[in-house]
Amino acid sequence: MWITLFLFKIICFSMSQAVGGNSFTTQKPLRCGDVLLHCTQSSLSWTRCYEENIAKCELKTRIFGFSRQTVNSSLEGDLNPTSHHRVYITSSSFEGAATTVMASVINSTYFKLSPPQRSRLQFHRREGTVLRGLVLAVKAVNMTENGEIIRNLLQPIMLFFKHNNMNPEISVTNLDAEKLSYITYIGSALSVIFTFISLIIFIWLHRRCPEKAIGLHMQLTGAMFCLHLSFLLCSFWEWLRKNEDSSICLVLGLFLHWSLLATLTWTALEGFQIYLLLIRVFNIYVRRYLLKLCLVGWGFPTFVATICGISGVYGKYTLQLREAKNGNSTAQMCWISSDFQSRRPLVSYITTVAFPLLVVLFNACMLGLVVCKMWKLRSDDKKMNFGSSSDWKEINKEKRKRLWKDCLTVLGLSCVLGLPWGLASTTYVSLTGIYIFTILNSLQGVFIFLWSVGLARKS
Repeated sequence: MWITLFLFKIICFSMSQAVGGNSFTTQKPLRCGDVLLHCTQSSLSWTRCYEENIAKCELKTRIFGFSRQTVNSSLEGDLNPTSHHRVYITSSSFEGAATTVMASVINSTYFKLSPPQRSRLQFHRREGTVLRGLVLAVKAVNMTENGEIIRNLLQPIMLFFKHNNMNPEISVTNLDAEKLSYITYIGSALSVIFTFISLIIFIWLHRRCPEKAIGLHMQLTGAMFCLHLSFLLCSFWEWLRKNEDSSICLVLGLFLHWSLLATLTWTALEGFQIYLLLIRVFNIYVRRYLLKLCLVGWGFPTFVATICGISGVYGKYTLQLREAKNGNSTAQMCWISSDFQSRRPLVSYITTVAFPLLVVLFNACMLGLVVCKMWKLRSDDKKMNFGSSSDWKEINKEKRKRLWKDCLTVLGLSCVLGLPWGLASTTYVSLTGIYIFTILNSLQGVFIFLWSVGLARKS
C-alpha cells in the first residue's frame, strides 16, 4: 500500500512539474491569429508567452500581420506580414538544418501595457513616435534542435519598411472612429429604407409613363439598395463572427464588391444618357435601349466579381486606424481580403480607385454641360424679356424661382451622377473631409428618395 501511495505521489508530482514548468504554453496549439489575444489576457509576461506560442501555432490560412516560412541553405526567405513590412533572409544566412522564420507585426500599444520580462526577444525602448504605430518582431527557430533560437547568423536579416513622408496619413482618434461608424451605420440603414421606397416610386412612375430616364433611375436605385444592404450585412457578420474566417464572409465580400461596381456602372450610364440628350440630340433612338443598358449595368459587375471570386480575392479586410497619442486600432469587415491586397494590390486599385475616378470625371463633365445649357437658356430668357412692359417685380420673382429650381436640379443630378464619390480625395487631406464624405455617401438613398419625390410631383 505504501509503495502504491509513493508511486501515486511521484506521478502527480511529475505531472505538476510538466504543467507548471512551462506555464506560457498551452496543451493544444493555438491558432496563430489568437496567440496575441491569449497572451495579453494572461497575468504573466505576454511577450514571453507570445514568443513561445507563436513558434508552434496552427496556421491554416494567411493572416494579416503574420507570416511564417521555412528557410535552409538552398532556399532564401522573403516574408511580407503586411504591405508595409518585409523581412528578407539570404540562403547563406543559415547552415545545416532547416530553420523556421516567423515575422509578426504587433500594435505598439501592447508594449505599453506590460513591459517585457525574462523574454529572449530583445526590445530596445527609445523615445519618439513608432512608425505607423506597429512593431515588427522576427524570430528564427531551428527545426531539429528542440526549437532553439538561432544565433550568430552568417548574414544579417534585412528589414524593409515602407513610409512616405510627402503624404502623411491622417490621425483618427478612437472617438472619431466611433462617431464615423455610427454615422455610417445609421446613414446606410436610412439609405436601405429610402432606396426601397424610391424603387417603388420609380416602378410606379415607369408603369405610368415608361420613359428611358425613369428606367435608368430605377436600375440605379436597385443597385444602390444592394450596396447599402450588403455593407450592413458585411459589417454585422464580422461583428457577429469576429476573428473567424468563413465561406459566408467570402460571399458577403463578393456581394459588396459586386454592388459597388453595379452602382458605379449605372451611375456612368446615367451620365451616358445625358450625353445622348445634350450632345447627340438627333438620331439617338436605339432599339431595346434599356435592355442593352441592363446587359452592361448588371453584366459588367457580374463578370468582374465572378473573376475576382475565382481568383480568391474576397475575405476579411483589416482597416488600420492610426491615432497619434494612443497608437493603432483595427476594424474588420468582409471585403477584398487584406492578404490579397498586400500581394496583388492592382485588382483593388483598378476596381475601387481607378474605375470610380473615371466615372466621377466623366459625370462631372456631363454635369458641366448641363449647367452650361441651363445658363444659355436663362440668358436667352433675359434677352426676350428685355424692354417688355411687364411688371419688373413679377419678373424678378420668377427669376428667383427659376434660380432655386435650377440649383435643386443641379444638386439632384449631382447625387444621381455619383459626384459625392469624388469627395474621397478629401479624406486624404483632413478629418473634416472624412466626415463630409461619410455623411454624403451614407445618405445617398435619402437623396435618391428626394429626387424620386420631385419627379413624382412633376409628373
